[in-house]
Amino acid sequence: MEVSAENLKIPSDEKDYALRPLDLNAISEKKTVDAETPRPTWSGRLEFILASVGYAVGLGNIWRFPYLCYSSGGGAFMIPYLTMVLLCGMPLLFMEFAIGQYTRLGPVHALAKICPLLKGVGLATVVISFVFSTYYNVLISWALFYFVNSFGATLPWNSCNNTWNAVGNCSSGFPGNTTHLQSASQQFFDHRLLQKTSGIEDVGGVRWELFGYLIISWVIVYLCIFKGVKSTGKLPGAKNGILYFVTPVWDKLFEVKVWVNAAAQVFNSIGIAFGSMISMASYNKFNNNILRDALIVSFTNSFTSILAGFVIFSAIGYMAHIHNLPVDNIATDGPGLVFVVYPEVLSTMPVFQLWAPLFFFMLLCLGLDSQFATVEVAITFIKDEFGPQVLRFLKREELLALAVCIIGFVLGIPHVTKGGIYVFQLMDHYTAVVSLVFLAFFEVVAVCWIFGVPRICLMVKKMQGKTPNIYFRLCWLLLCPLLVLCILISSIVQYTPAHYEKYTYPGWAEVVGWGVSLVSIVWIPLGAIHEIYSNKGSLLQRLKTALMSTIDLDAEDPLPEKQNLASETLLTSVA
Repeated sequence: MEVSAENLKIPSDEKDYALRPLDLNAISEKKTVDAETPRPTWSGRLEFILASVGYAVGLGNIWRFPYLCYSSGGGAFMIPYLTMVLLCGMPLLFMEFAIGQYTRLGPVHALAKICPLLKGVGLATVVISFVFSTYYNVLISWALFYFVNSFGATLPWNSCNNTWNAVGNCSSGFPGNTTHLQSASQQFFDHRLLQKTSGIEDVGGVRWELFGYLIISWVIVYLCIFKGVKSTGKLPGAKNGILYFVTPVWDKLFEVKVWVNAAAQVFNSIGIAFGSMISMASYNKFNNNILRDALIVSFTNSFTSILAGFVIFSAIGYMAHIHNLPVDNIATDGPGLVFVVYPEVLSTMPVFQLWAPLFFFMLLCLGLDSQFATVEVAITFIKDEFGPQVLRFLKREELLALAVCIIGFVLGIPHVTKGGIYVFQLMDHYTAVVSLVFLAFFEVVAVCWIFGVPRICLMVKKMQGKTPNIYFRLCWLLLCPLLVLCILISSIVQYTPAHYEKYTYPGWAEVVGWGVSLVSIVWIPLGAIHEIYSNKGSLLQRLKTALMSTIDLDAEDPLPEKQNLASETLLTSVA
């Protein structure tokens, strides 16, 4: 299905309209201009739901969720995960949909109107989305590499008779984590795909083959943004794997890291604090049923993650059965779960020549769906904020998209060096976990506590005709803020440095990781300082002004379709 300018009902003569330039001052002043430009909307309810689900369901459901279950006590992880989905995920997604649909603005301007003091949260969501996209596309390039290599009479990761295999250290089976041997699929991942070095201190040279695949991945993303896109038999041992998946190791529930990972997985997977959900909801019709949509997206996302868990743990149990190993000796760290265990299982299946390409093609589709939606957030933000200035230099909007993709590609190059996996893991830890929890906390504070639950309820009532029930009100008022605050404080107090397998990062790498986190987080204090400085009066008066929302809650439809907004269009394509 194509979700583009056409089905967003943008008149042909308005598709390339230029918006006024905005800066921090403009964000603070919340000026509205010229009420002549029609507000684009989704052509139907299904488009918005498909776009949201397509963005939310991605590689994280297939890779991150099963691995977190594996490393966090199996079924024990399900308890904090489902707790976070029910008490934070669904309520906060509903909240973001309400903000976007009511204000009809993207995250930067919507959050600036809701709480001027924390307007930097909106900018931070755009920054973290772009940072995330720079290394997320590396996963897509890996999937593309495996996809191309899966065509052949035999799969290259199925034997130890290859030039990249380490003689005397390779097992054609899966030796598990307790021996010095490596499986053929592990060696393919380490020595053929990555050509992995000993650590981040030795990044080695560029893997030119992966460099080429990264270019192809960004070309695909650019074309998606630029043009848009229109059970086998039972596995023996699968029961043991599923039992490992659903059987809790209760001691893990008392580890803060498990709860932090659960919260980060929910926010990362659903898209909380990334800004994209606010942007997409801003193109809904004013009376669209966002509660229904929030429940559909949350359920579909969680169902996909849990289903992926059953699939991967069935596969892990199968491998454990074949090689006579305990289930907890099979899986590998990080993205190796997708690129080691899955390929190993695929190589044992009948007609693997069919299933292997289909599997990696599925990974490509899942990854691209989320990736070009994330990149589009940054592109449309630049267009809306600095449109005339940028277009004066670049001349065409297509060149702006090209420039952003090129910058993303350049920033992704360190990930395709021979030590790139260490860079990837460092970036993922400090972006998808550390930064995300910080941003989610300040977004919740800005909306739930400063803007206030009564105002959120009033917004919803004007759009839906009824006030949210006690469940959502309680979550917004107490449970969401307190849960996120507790997780944030606990994660700081019991901070655990990033690691990859048995490798521990040096001190300077940790500093770089925190620098990556600050790239997005720093906009929050900067925005607050700027807002207080821009206001007039004493410090107390300036602070009081900065805490006052500028959203009009009196009108039935505060932002009618005919007005020129600094819209943050997310023309996301859902295949």
